[in-house]
Amino acid sequence: MSETPLISVADLPDDAVLVDVREDDEWVAGHAPHAIHVPMGTVPDNLDALPDADEPVPVICRSGGRSHRVVQWLVHQGFDVVNVDGGMRAWAGAGKEMTSENGSEPTVI
Repeated sequence: MSETPLISVADLPDDAVLVDVREDDEWVAGHAPHAIHVPMGTVPDNLDALPDADEPVPVICRSGGRSHRVVQWLVHQGFDVVNVDGGMRAWAGAGKEMTSENGSEPTVI
């Protein structure tokens, strides 16, 4: 398979619609405000949750490993997706907006 497409956090707008493939506890702790939560193990059953976009859809996890595998699989299925290099750690490290589901200070776990 060809190289997995990558995008850096710096190349994403703050209001980017991302597909976040992390687990529920990671999502609750902190995520990008416009992200769509589709845990990695549920992606094949939730393809209709992926946003319809004119540009490649960014896929994100904590550091880029899980999203890399999801992007490889989705590309093979014909989806126009791209892996977010460095994941949510890079997103948070760049000072981009985050939100939590439990009212606490958003964090990447």
